[in-house]
This record gives sequence, structure tokens and C-alpha cells, in this order.
Amino acid sequence: MERNRLFTKISGILHGGDYNPEQWLDRPDILDKDIAYMRDAHINTVTLGVFSWAVHEPTEGNINLDWLAAIIEKLYSNNIYTVLATPSGARPAWLDEKYPSAMRSDEMGVRNHHGLRHNHCMQSPEYREKVRIIDTALAKRFAGNPAILMWHISNELGGYCYCDTCRKKFQEWLADRYDNDIEKLNKAWWTTFWSHKFNSFDQIDPPYSNGENCVLGLNLDWKRFNTWSATDFMKFEIDTLRENGATEPTTTNFMEMFMDYDYHYMSKFIDVISWDNYPELHNNWQSDADTMLERSFNHALFRSMKPGQPFMMMESAPGVVNWRPYNKYRRPGVHKLISMQAIATGSDTVQYFQIRKGRGSSEQYHGAVIDHIGTNDTRIFKEVASLGDDLNHISEITGSVSDNKVAILFDWDNRWAIDDAWALAKDTKNYDKTCMEIYNEFMSFGIEPDIISSDMDWSNYKIICAPMLYLLHDGIGDKIADFIGEGGQFMATYFTGYVDKSCLNWLGGFPGDGLHNIFGLRSEEIDTLYPEDVVNIRIRHKTGFTYHSAAVRDYQELLRDVTADVLARYDNDYMAGTPAITRNQFEKGYAYYVACRTNQDDIEFLYREMLDRAEIPYSKLPAGIEKHTRFANDIRYDFYLNCTDKPVCISKINGFELISCTSVDGKLHLDKYGVAVIKN
Repeated sequence: MERNRLFTKISGILHGGDYNPEQWLDRPDILDKDIAYMRDAHINTVTLGVFSWAVHEPTEGNINLDWLAAIIEKLYSNNIYTVLATPSGARPAWLDEKYPSAMRSDEMGVRNHHGLRHNHCMQSPEYREKVRIIDTALAKRFAGNPAILMWHISNELGGYCYCDTCRKKFQEWLADRYDNDIEKLNKAWWTTFWSHKFNSFDQIDPPYSNGENCVLGLNLDWKRFNTWSATDFMKFEIDTLRENGATEPTTTNFMEMFMDYDYHYMSKFIDVISWDNYPELHNNWQSDADTMLERSFNHALFRSMKPGQPFMMMESAPGVVNWRPYNKYRRPGVHKLISMQAIATGSDTVQYFQIRKGRGSSEQYHGAVIDHIGTNDTRIFKEVASLGDDLNHISEITGSVSDNKVAILFDWDNRWAIDDAWALAKDTKNYDKTCMEIYNEFMSFGIEPDIISSDMDWSNYKIICAPMLYLLHDGIGDKIADFIGEGGQFMATYFTGYVDKSCLNWLGGFPGDGLHNIFGLRSEEIDTLYPEDVVNIRIRHKTGFTYHSAAVRDYQELLRDVTADVLARYDNDYMAGTPAITRNQFEKGYAYYVACRTNQDDIEFLYREMLDRAEIPYSKLPAGIEKHTRFANDIRYDFYLNCTDKPVCISKINGFELISCTSVDGKLHLDKYGVAVIKN
């Protein structure tokens, strides 16, 4: 794999985070001390200007960027580079006072008041004009400045607006999507039900909370429209910068598995993927290792959006966050573990919110490198500085990339459709969790999957798992057939192929779009189980003469017309004796179908079989250990993370450990929350 450096101005890993000097302009002594502390902590980059609009432009048209230029230059003279943000995430009061259309309307169409963040209508012409003016000023002043690494577009874009402007835009978007044919929309949305048929696109409202919100096609297209709207706004800002001379790369910070927007779509229009990582460790419902696996899944999701390229962990919390029901400090060593996991999974940055804590307002107690005490000898500061030193030791990994052969299919509109479906049980659909559980099972074998979408390139993969692929995009049946036909291993589960892209059921049996031929079966019923229901499956061993039992929870599917090989059958309840897990050879590959929800480690044999058929080497890891691999030309970097509070020894590990600069010959010892980077 070729090395792919995101930035050439910095030779190593970016280490830094959000810095808000506009809050301290009356304290130059604090600003000077901050820069000295940044150097102590091996910080080489900061993000400026995220929420600085009221300082950039205190009154309309009165733009002054001199204060920002002076700070950028001072940081640069100390070898600290700037990620410069557009300030559109939060507006000054004068803007909303004069241009009320800039403010969002809620689900009942009522205009919001000034305040909060992202309380803006992304389609408001007045708001866009004000954004264009301030972005133009920033680009003309700082484009090409050697201190600027990249442009940070707005901040954590999110939310929906239900104003008249957005209503009209939605109607236009629908008209374009359905070729100006209202009958095409009516058919796709099945509007003859409840007499919800439309005569023109002008009759269609967003799904107001006090209006039409039971047409599933409408609800799904509204979410798709809002992804388009946010992306359109993001592109508008990027275009403004480019038109005014900015050539530096662009990013915007995504928010883990955010429900509002389809990040797969948005990712196509920015240069670098970044996201904000705030794991809720030391909680009372799961182990730290399980929490870290959730983070690992999210890292994989964002890494996979631009294959062959590192991503950025744009925000993380040094120490603590301030907005959860329980705000618990990271235990000693955990900050390094969280940060190194990001690097291990493909990030070339460790960045924080924030560098210095503010004195007031809602985030005054959110974690920071520099605390209110204002010294460089706090536990958190020393851990950040120690990590900075470690990042220098492993700087050679910069630009290395992943080359994974296993992938999990995760589509946003499938997720939305499952969430909105009047089916199964309200609280146990758990699409996200199901995807993560399959990811975790591969991780237990030391195999890290990518997280991909239906419309991405699948040619690099040998195994693809598609849990609960309820909604099928156009042509996905043929794509799955081609993947398996060329020798791929493809695993699907219950609730696969029930609806098309408009949430209309496939006729002729599930899974639709021809998939019943590929899997050699049809699904006739899907039954929902109560927690106290007892259902089991009997899994046939390879010999065919012995069996073991596994518990089923939540869902069981009744299969019919089965021509595939049966690997497990239901053992009790009304489906007793019918197939529960199947394998069907299709041309050169195999199609697996798991018709019930069960613990993944109970069907470990399935993963071993797929890995063996794909000729992917694997080795079972000790519980709580993660392995990740990055490549650069002919060099392999294996990261081992101990996500437990107990020391661990791993056998058969050889190579050079970069953090400690020592050789490992056979046994790797990891302290609690320990990390090793093995170069081969």
C-alpha cells in the first residue's frame, strides 16, 4: 500500500485541538503562557475560529481579522500550525435580529429564537449571504498563508429545519428526484393508502409533528433531502473559499454514527474525513473493552469513507466531558489508549476539544489540556505531554493506510427505514448494535473489518457481512450476485431484502431483488420474541454427527423453499426443525444466511469457515485486546491495545516496538490500558 500523507507541512502526527484565544484577548499573559505550554505538550497544530464570528464581525459589515492574523503568526513562529474554521456554526445576535429567516423552524413550523449552535436554516438566502461575506474575508486574508494547514467547514453540522424556505426546497428536490412526475411519487410512496394521494408537488409538506408523518416514503425522503441540504450548504462554503483563492484541503467534523445525515453521501464532497470521538468509559453497563470496541467500529466507519487515505480524529476529551448524565474522568493511562486507538485504526491526528478551559458558559467544565489552575503540572496535562512524546516516537507511521479484506455493510437509509418501520419490536431492532456485534466477532480473531455502503467499491474485499439489509438500493441484488459469483463470502441475516429504496415491499418473497435465488431460500415469517421467551437452535458440526445448542433472542425467521445447505435448525417453539442458518454455493462463492438473532460467539464456526474459505489468516486474541494494522509500502505496523485494567501477555509477536524502541521476540507484555506498535 502506498503511503498517503494528508499534510506535507508537518512530518509527523498532528497533535493539538480547538483553541479559543478570542476568549482571552484581554489577557495577553495567558496567551503567551498557552503557547509555551503547547510546546511543552508537543502540540503542533490548533483549530482556530470555530465560534469566532461575533469577534470577527461584531456589527454587520465591521469585519476585523487582525487579531486572528496576529495569533496565527505567533503560533506559526513557535512551529504550531492552524486549522482555520469558518464560523457558521454559531451566529452573532445582530444577524438574527436583522435577518430572522436565518433562524431555524421546528417540527411544527414555528420559528426558533436566537441562541444555541446550529440554530440556522441552511437554505436561507439571507443567512447564506452573510456566510459568503465572512468566508470571503477569511479566504482573501489567509488563503496560501504557510501557517494554514486546512479549512474546517462550520462545526458538527446537524438538525433539520421546517421553515417555508426548506419546505419549498424539499418540493423542488422531490420534483427533481421523481422526474417532475407526481404519479411516480404517489406510486413510490403508496399514497392510495389512507387517501394520501397528492395532485402536485406543491401540496407536499415536510413531516411536521402536527401533520403528515405516517407515509414511510415521505419520512425517508425527508431525511435524504436534509442530507442533501446540509451537503449543499457545506459545498457552498467550500466553493466560497475556493473562489477566493483557498487551495488548502477541507474537512468538516462528523459525529460518530449520527442519525441526522448520511455521512457516506456527505463524505464525497470534502477532502479529508474527520470526526469527534467521545467514548463513555468507566460506565456501569459495559466493560471498558466493549466501549472501546464501539469506538473502534466508529473509527472504521469513517476510515472506510475514503479508502487508501488516513482520517482525522478532530475532537476528543482530555480528561472529561461535561454534557453526559455522569461526567467521569478518564483513569490514568486511558487518554493514551483512546488516542492510540484512533491512530491504530487510521487517524493521522490526535486533537482535542479543547486546549484551555473557558471561565464561563456551558462548556466551562469540559475537559482541556490546560485547566483553570493554569499550570503544566496537572495529571491531564502531563498525560497529554507524555502522549505527544509517544506520537513523536511513532511519527513514521504517518500516511500509512489500512488494507482490510473483510467489510460490514452499513447504509444510512437502511438504518432510517428500519427505525421507521412499523414492524418487529419498538426497542429491540438494534441495527447499529447488530452491526457492531459482527464487527466485534471478527476483531476477536485479530481481523479488522471496514464499514462500507452499498454503493461503494467492493472489489478489495473477500468477505462482506450485511446484517439486517432491510432496504435494497437499485441494483444491489446484481452487485451481491457478482461479488459472490467471483468467489466472495457474503453473509446476510434475518430482515434482509424486505423493501426497495422507497420502502415498498418486494413481491414474490423475501429477500427480494433476486436474492432468494442467491441464498437458496425464502423468508415467510419473522417472529418477535419477548425477553423471557426460550428458543434455541441446534448447530451441526462439520462431521455432521454432533451438534451444539445456541440461544435465540429477539427475532426468529421462518424459512421456506430452502435449497441451501442447512447448518443449524430451530430446536423448539413452532419453528422447530426448520432451517435457522444456511450456506448456499453460488458460482465461485458462498452465500450465508442467519435467520435468527443469536450471540455471535455462539456461531463462531461461521466466521472461521468464511475466513478459511477466503484464505485470510487469523488468530484468536485474549479478551479485551484489539489488534489493528496499517501499511506503508513494504512496511507493516501492528498495533496492540489492552483495553482492560489487567496486564496481558500475548504470544507469537515479533518485531520492533516503536514507542519503547525495543525488540519483541515471541512475547509481548502489555500493562493495563497498555499500547504497543510493532514494526515489521
